[in-house]
Order: sequence, then C-alpha cells, then structure tokens
Amino acid sequence: MKLKLVLFLLAFTLLSFAKNEVRTKVAIKENQFFINGEITYKGRYWKNNKIEGLLFNSRMVQGIFDDLNPKTREKFVYPDTKTWDADRNTNEFVSHMEEWRKFGLLAFTLNLQGGSPVGYGNSSWINSAFDEKGELRTDYINRLEKILNKADELKMVVILGYFYFGQAQNLENEQAIIHATDNITNWILTKGYKNILIEINNECNISYTHKILQPARVSELIERVQHTKKNGYHLLVSTSYGGGSVPDSSVVKASDYILIHGNGLNNPAQITQLVESTRKVKGYKSKPIVFNEDDHFNFDSESCNFVEAVKSYASWGYFDYRMKNEGFEDGYQSVPVDWGINSERKKMFFNKLKEITTK
Repeated sequence: MKLKLVLFLLAFTLLSFAKNEVRTKVAIKENQFFINGEITYKGRYWKNNKIEGLLFNSRMVQGIFDDLNPKTREKFVYPDTKTWDADRNTNEFVSHMEEWRKFGLLAFTLNLQGGSPVGYGNSSWINSAFDEKGELRTDYINRLEKILNKADELKMVVILGYFYFGQAQNLENEQAIIHATDNITNWILTKGYKNILIEINNECNISYTHKILQPARVSELIERVQHTKKNGYHLLVSTSYGGGSVPDSSVVKASDYILIHGNGLNNPAQITQLVESTRKVKGYKSKPIVFNEDDHFNFDSESCNFVEAVKSYASWGYFDYRMKNEGFEDGYQSVPVDWGINSERKKMFFNKLKEITTK
C-alpha cells in the first residue's frame, strides 16, 4: 500500500511538472519566424502575398499595469466599480488571449513600464516593474508570469519591452538601467521562457534621459542581453524607433530582428518606403522587419498600412487607444482596458487579420 502511494505521488508530481513545463519556442531563420520549429502561418498566401514566416501582433502593453502614484491612481478606475484593480486587469487580459489567438494573432507587445495610459502624452503616474535601483517588483513579476504562462500554453510570442520613455527616468542612473536589464533577462532565462522577443525600449529616439537608452548607445544593451545565456540559449533582441524613423546602422547590425513604427505615416505608400529604406541601412542582412506599433486603420480599404506592410513582407502590429469621447470598450492602450474584441475598430482589425491568415 505504501509503495502504491509513493508511486501515485511520484506520478502526480511528474504530471504537475509536465503541465507547468514551458513548451513554446520562437526562432528566426533569415527573415522568417518559426514557432516550435514550424514556420508561422505555414503555406499561407493572401492575394498572392506571402504570409508564412510573418508575425502579426497587437500592442497590448498595459497587461501588468499599475499606478504607484496615489495622486494619479484615481484616473484609471473601472467604470463599474469606480476603483482600480491591477490583478483584475491582468486576469481579464489572460481570459481573452485565446480569443485573440483564434483570429490568427500570434504575438503581442507587453511592456514592463507600460505605455501612455491616456493614448498619447505623459504625466506623473508611476508604472514600472523596476524600482529606482533596477530591482524587480514582485507584484509586477507575478502578473507578468501569469501572462507568459498563458502565452506559452497558446503557442503565442510575447514582444516584451523593458523600458518606456515615460517611466525610464524613474531609474536613478545608468547603472540602475543595466542592473534592471540583467535582472529581468536572468529571470526570463531561469524560468525557461523561449517564446519571448525582447524590445529593449520603446522608441529609443524619443525623450530618454539615460544615454544608454538612446540610439547611439542602445546597441550596448541589445548585445548585453544577447551575451547573457543559460544552457546555451539567449533571447532574441531588438529596439524600436518613433513612427516613420529608419533605424540607425548600429542597431540594425546588432538586432536579431528589426522593429519599426508606422505612427504618423498617413499615406500607406510610406509604409513601403520605410521598409525599403530599412533594408538599405548599412549592415542590414536578411532579418525580419516588424511593425509593433501603428495607429492607422481603414481595414476595409484595398490600401491601408496593414495591407502595405504585408505587400512589403513585413509583420504588422495594431496600436489602438481610446480616442476623445470614446467608451470603455475602445482602445487597448488606454487604462482601464476592455481586453475583449468589443469595439468596431477592434472587430475590423481582427476580422482583417483572420482574412489574411486563415485558409
């Protein structure tokens, strides 16, 4: 009887371990993405445009958001409870991930310092998974782990942003930035996640106080993450630039994939031009080009930013915030967030995504 009990407990332990074991790995071969060894959107073409190998994504950066400033926290209360709840925000995020995946969304951007929770603009809220010295904040990391585990289960890729220009200045000095980078990189590697693409900082050419986060030096952090390994594995890394900006040569050379933004490009032809210009940067080799932020829509048009990116064989990312006089269901960046597909704009994006990616 005792032997049976021991064997049962051993089997239960092994089963529990297997359930919690990470299983999803993103990889890059030249200019294409692979998940668990299989090319993304395998065999898919849309209107004679090659889709396989791309990584369509959405900017969902507020998944672990909190406001640590009591003076501004009340700005972000839920309409039904009139209070803010960081755990509710993350739990509702996780509850909708499978829905996004069914429409063909393979990736999303999630930031450790969020993004502007009012769309565009900065204020005095404090939202950061790092404290002033670069130590990890446990509550943020616990929420992050919930999302990463669900993404791993769904075979989704997380484009994880370390720093945001609205919050990075709260780290006290450059050493704190380096310390934060090492801390989160080692945490990811120790946990064994391999479904993560790193974005060192959002729009490195926009308003960063610390020089190591600016274009001339941010490649130092890219290379630092690449050189941090566990069991022979290192994370794939890049950084992004402001809308319409062509990345610097040092970043293009150092990055495993290239991040660009479509904000401000009102003519879809500019998307094509931006991709072509990026491929002409000195030091560029065959690497994936990914838009992970673009606030242009018109998904019912024959020529929109999304479609032009596809024609240029570049992955495209949806950026949606709550605009003036819109309701709770609108926007994925504005806090509090309705993580469902409930606004007309969200529905149009996801339906277009399904059309492009589904046979």
